[in-house]
Amino acid sequence: MEKLTNKNVLIVGASGGIGRETAKLLKQSGANLFCTGRNMTNLHASADALGVPQQHRFALDVSAPEQVNAVAASIHAEVGHIDILVNAAGIGIIKPLEQLTHDDFMQSLQVNLVGTFNLLKAFLPPMKEAKKGLIINLPGVLGKTPMAGAAAYSASKYGLNGMLKSVREELKRTDIRITNIYLGGTDTAFWDTIDMRVQRDKFVSAEEAAKAIWFLCQQPSSGVVSEMVLQPFNHQAI
Repeated sequence: MEKLTNKNVLIVGASGGIGRETAKLLKQSGANLFCTGRNMTNLHASADALGVPQQHRFALDVSAPEQVNAVAASIHAEVGHIDILVNAAGIGIIKPLEQLTHDDFMQSLQVNLVGTFNLLKAFLPPMKEAKKGLIINLPGVLGKTPMAGAAAYSASKYGLNGMLKSVREELKRTDIRITNIYLGGTDTAFWDTIDMRVQRDKFVSAEEAAKAIWFLCQQPSSGVVSEMVLQPFNHQAI
C-alpha cells in the first residue's frame, strides 16, 4: 500500500457527505489536501475543522470549464501536478420519464458527464507529463445496472463509465491509474429531495463509503484496482 503522507490530493465535491468524510480520512493520513465544492458554507466548515488552508479551497461548478481551468491553474502553479484526484461531485435527478424535463436531462449530463470531461481535460495533462497519478470517480451502480426513474441519471453515468474506460486505454503507457467505485444506496443528502420510498437505515453510510475511497487512494504502485462495487446487502444487483 502506498502512503498518503505529503501526497497532493484534490477532492472535488468535498462539501457533500462522501467527499467531506473522505477529506477527513485523507487529511488524517497526512495528505496535502485541496478541496472544491458548490456549497461554500459547508466546504469552509469542513475545511476549518481539518485545517485546510484558505488557498486550498475553491468554489467550483464542474460543468463550467472556465471555473475548472481556473482552479487547475491555481493548483498547478503551486504543486505542478495532482497525485490523486477524487471526483465526488455529481447530481441525482430521479423521476419517471413523463416527469423528466429536457432541463433535468441536460443538467444530469452537464454535471455528471461533461463535468468529469472538464476535470480530465484540466488535470490529466500534467499527470501525463509526470507519467503518474490516480483518478477516482464515482459512477455509482446505476452506471452498471439501471433502475426505474433513473433515465437521466443512468444515461450520465453509463456515459461516464464508457468515457473513462476509453481514456484508460489512452494511458496504458503511463503509470496513471483510473479507478471507478460503484456505490449502491448510500445515506447522503442525495436522497433528501428524491420522492422515493427507500430504507436509508439499511444504506451504506457516507463514512463507510469514504473508507473505501481512502483504501483506493493507497493502491500499490505495482497494480491498479480498476473498479470496486460497494452496496447494501439488499441492493446486490451486480
